[in-house]
Amino acid sequence: MPLIPEEPQIHEKAQGPRATPASGRTAPTPRPVPGPRPAAPPRPGRPGPVRPAPPAQRASRDTAAATPGPSGPAAPAATSAAPQIQLIPATPDGALDAAEEAVDLLLDSGRTPGDVLVITTGEAHPWAAHELSFGDAAYWAQHDAGDDVFYADAAGADRAASRAVVVVALNGGPEDAAVTALTVAHSRAGALLIVCGDPQRINSVLGAGV
Repeated sequence: MPLIPEEPQIHEKAQGPRATPASGRTAPTPRPVPGPRPAAPPRPGRPGPVRPAPPAQRASRDTAAATPGPSGPAAPAATSAAPQIQLIPATPDGALDAAEEAVDLLLDSGRTPGDVLVITTGEAHPWAAHELSFGDAAYWAQHDAGDDVFYADAAGADRAASRAVVVVALNGGPEDAAVTALTVAHSRAGALLIVCGDPQRINSVLGAGV
């Protein structure tokens, strides 16, 4: 009796992983300037399902090349208009997480990673701490490449070049660190300044002539 060939089975192709939606936050949502929407790879230093040993920087998938910044102190943004200021209420313990979420929203809405500078006033961002372990020159060389989000502390932020968006995380530190961070951030932000921290403290510094 002839054998009847079995019909080929069609297996449904497994779908790829879905992006995990950002956790809800009641803080005001930053309003970045729209632009081409790049893919958003994992954040540098941000824990994921499988975290590599060193914190990996985000590689931009946008085809537009970013202009490298200078290695020395940079001049304030060459623009006559002051940046828009967005305040996100947060405690010192939650300021860095709030800043991370703000960066995610910026990238999701079209900003390229090289548009963003993040300044901390207390503990350094994990990515910055890791990269500084390889030396100051290597750390700032990545800043000069200008193709990714760059993280700096208040003490070293004056070396950073101007970027379209600057995010400040008031995550602790002395009062003068907050003043320095906000002063530098205001001078480096070309379009948008986002500050995550105690609104009363932020307004007292910004209202003092920043």
